[in-house]
Amino acid sequence: MVTGAGSGIGRALAQQLSAAGSALAIADVNEKGLAETAASLKGKGQVSTHILDVSSEEAVRDFAEDVAARHGRVTLLINNAGVALIGTFEEVSLDDLRWVMNINFWGVVYGVKYFLPILKKQPRAQIVNLSSVFGIVAPVGQSAYSASKFAVRGFTEAVRHELEGTTVFLSCVHPGGIHTPIASHARLGANAAQSKKEIAVEYFDKATRTTPEAAAERILKGVEKREPRILIGKDARQIDIVQRLRPATYWKIMAHRAQAPNSSK
Repeated sequence: MVTGAGSGIGRALAQQLSAAGSALAIADVNEKGLAETAASLKGKGQVSTHILDVSSEEAVRDFAEDVAARHGRVTLLINNAGVALIGTFEEVSLDDLRWVMNINFWGVVYGVKYFLPILKKQPRAQIVNLSSVFGIVAPVGQSAYSASKFAVRGFTEAVRHELEGTTVFLSCVHPGGIHTPIASHARLGANAAQSKKEIAVEYFDKATRTTPEAAAERILKGVEKREPRILIGKDARQIDIVQRLRPATYWKIMAHRAQAPNSSK
């Protein structure tokens, strides 16, 4: 089962899983994107498509029941759906913050809560939750996004420890810059200038080094090896090392890399 399958990493995951012969339940709030993903799948396994707002607990609960009824079992849950928000803490509203947390964090929690009983029935099952490199470091202008991704990381690690000795394993994914539409689809903070989004999108397009296909391939290799922590991209590995060496002062080293998207022009 893959959420956020209408584009980016989610679409690439669906395509690679399908090509490997997996039956799939793919979900996204974007009906058009989801249909395009479904049409691109080349495998012969059963595929069901689901229009889903992961921020709705009721919708995710009903979705889990629907998937179980249609497919009979679930062995791999990938909570991939996510959104971004542009603006410093003072430039975003509390409603903006709630929007990010409801999708990026609570969407993951709901997915785990309602699929876990289904997964535990299998002799081997796995949950993959998408955090971010911004779940390892917290850059200027990413207070909301980083909060959501740090929360995903902490939640995933705690539940993995709680489920040790069971048939269900959890992996947390930390992608670096992946060339997806997340920046262009980002919400602009209530009090942020429109130019901020234009600068951020331009910077993101230039700075992202990894394709969604390469990211999906790395995730699935991590699933095969049951890796607890999956870093994607050279940039993610470098940032992880800097944070480990300078846990309290990493931003002094990294700040120059983030000047463009945080410009006030």
